[in-house]
Amino acid sequence: MPTRIHALQADITTLSVDAIVNAANSSLLGGGGVDGAIHRAAGPDLLHECRLLGGCKTGEAKLTKGHRLPAKFIVHTVGPVWRGGEHGEPALLQSCYEKSLALAAQNGCRSIAFPSISTGIYGYPIELAAQVAVSTVKAAVAGFDSLEEVVFCCFSAGDLHVYERLLNAGAAQPR
Repeated sequence: MPTRIHALQADITTLSVDAIVNAANSSLLGGGGVDGAIHRAAGPDLLHECRLLGGCKTGEAKLTKGHRLPAKFIVHTVGPVWRGGEHGEPALLQSCYEKSLALAAQNGCRSIAFPSISTGIYGYPIELAAQVAVSTVKAAVAGFDSLEEVVFCCFSAGDLHVYERLLNAGAAQPR
C-alpha cells in the first residue's frame, strides 16, 4: 500500500503518530519555536536524554523517546540556516528529511510528522523549503515499506497552503 503523504495545520506536540520530527539546534538542548514547544511538552526527561546524545550536526538526525508526548519517538534533526541558497542549504535540508525517515523506519515507525524544518528562525523561505521537503519525502518513502503515513504539520494557514499546493501538484501523489 502506498504511503499516505498529507499536510495539516496543528500543534505537532499533540499528534498521535509514531514519531514527530524536531527542528532542533545543534546542541539538542531545546530552543525556540518547534524545538522549545517539543521540549516543554515532552517534559524534563527529554532534556536529560538529549544531553547524552552529544549534539547533532546539520543535516543529521538522532532519536529519543517521546516521553510525555503522544508520539513514541522524537527524531531530532538540525536544518541549515538560510544564507541565500548557495551554501549547500538544499542538500542539507534534503538530508534532514532522508535521515529522519530512515531513522523512523529503522525503529519500526509506521507514521511520522514533520514540521517545516529551517523556516522559522533559520530563515529558509517557506516556498523553497517546502519544495525540498515534498520532493524528498515523495522520493524517499518508496524505500521504506513500513512507513504508512507522512504528515507535514504546518504552524500557519499560509504554510499549509504552500504544502497542499505542492502535494496536489503531482499526479503520482499516493493517497
